[in-house]
Amino acid sequence: MRIITYNVNGIRSALQKGLLQWLETDPADIVCFQEIKAMKENVDLAPIEALGYETYWFSAQKKGYSGVAIFTKRHPDQVYYGTGHTQSDAEGRVIRMDFGELTLINAYFPSGTTGELRQQYKYQWLKEFDDYVEALRKERPKLIVCGDYNIAHREIDIHDPKGNKNSSGFLPEERDWMDRLLKDRFIDTFRHFNKDPHHYTWWTFRAGARGNNKGWRIDYINTSLALRDQLAGARILPDIAHSDHCPVYLELLD
Repeated sequence: MRIITYNVNGIRSALQKGLLQWLETDPADIVCFQEIKAMKENVDLAPIEALGYETYWFSAQKKGYSGVAIFTKRHPDQVYYGTGHTQSDAEGRVIRMDFGELTLINAYFPSGTTGELRQQYKYQWLKEFDDYVEALRKERPKLIVCGDYNIAHREIDIHDPKGNKNSSGFLPEERDWMDRLLKDRFIDTFRHFNKDPHHYTWWTFRAGARGNNKGWRIDYINTSLALRDQLAGARILPDIAHSDHCPVYLELLD
């Protein structure tokens, strides 16, 4: 099973920049998108479905904002929209799919960069999501949690850790949350295979950051420990550029 997570920063914009042509190369069996900023009815699905993808959308109630979608060539047994938390679900932040014993969660974590109110909501969301995932992990131990976490976990995951020590996305409370997630519960699959620095998944549009590789690694595919023996490979795809993010790839043995 090949899985990709990708924040497209507007799926209609990404389609104008060649997203469909990239999908034609068969990059994965399942592609999880975040920040789609569109309703399903706003997108011409025919060429996407012609590639063999079923599409599942959980859009924000607010137009042009947030939202997640999954394009899959494997038919899911069950699809669940949201976590049951009112604000998170209104913002279209989580889709869950079950494939046999495997459960996949596509999540778009809130950003706190617009101010203190959103930062406080981010902490609330992290607590709610952790409770949701932990309860699900006990019921469904083979669990994948992918998406844009809006958190750079460690200093190796950000180009300027000292300059960003007070920046949302690299705050101690956020990094501590990642520590707890990954301690005896989940595997950071990219780091499982690659310990090297200078691998990022998001770059600001300003000051030539992407060309100079001054980025943050904030997009992840994390799996529960029960899937450790099925991990076959993981990588970041920085040359795929329909967005200010790039895709992250995981291959699992069936």
